[in-house]
Amino acid sequence: MAKKILMVLTSHAELGNTGEKTGFWVEEFAAPYYAFIDAGAKVTLASPQGGQPPIDPTSTLSDFQTDATKRYDNDSAAQTLMANTHVLSEVNASDYDAVFYPGGHGPLWDLVDNTDSITLIEDFIKAQKPVAAVCHASAAFLNIKGADGNALVAGKKVTGFSNTEEAAVQLTDIVPFLVEDELIKKGGDYQKTDDWGVLALEDGLVITGQNPASSELAAKKLLTKLG
Repeated sequence: MAKKILMVLTSHAELGNTGEKTGFWVEEFAAPYYAFIDAGAKVTLASPQGGQPPIDPTSTLSDFQTDATKRYDNDSAAQTLMANTHVLSEVNASDYDAVFYPGGHGPLWDLVDNTDSITLIEDFIKAQKPVAAVCHASAAFLNIKGADGNALVAGKKVTGFSNTEEAAVQLTDIVPFLVEDELIKKGGDYQKTDDWGVLALEDGLVITGQNPASSELAAKKLLTKLG
């Protein structure tokens, strides 16, 4: 039986009050997506509002293209899937073996306090199914409680977009909070490597990647966890 993996994307398109656009980061979707389908998994996409999630325009620039993003750009089937994401409130953890949250700045605004997302992740945890996120999407775990009633990330090795990486992209004063700081506040054992280096951590059912470059490794750790 093919493993069924749910990928949850942001529906948030505005970068604070800057007038600029944000959304999901293409590589952080494409690299995991192809890792999953190439391994024979069946992937379903969802987002808070359903339909086409906003793409962070910066992530489409030539500087940020990878083999995975180029594959996505030429993959009409994947683009059709993306244009028709399921509404998050209508998906159930019981239908999937794992969930993966791609980043981009969008999730900082719409996936941290989203009750549908929180319920979904907690349902995966209760069912002993792995949950994974990369970069800014690690913030989707901030308000999740584990089976013991404590913060899911408390005492766990976790990573996500670092303070120095946020400073490097000059958005420290634009984002609603810093992922690194908030994971630490929730009791997470936050770890990081050099800016833009590759780091993905697994601790129990929780898998996190630091940045876009860590997306594929986080996905592969999830696949290994699924067996």
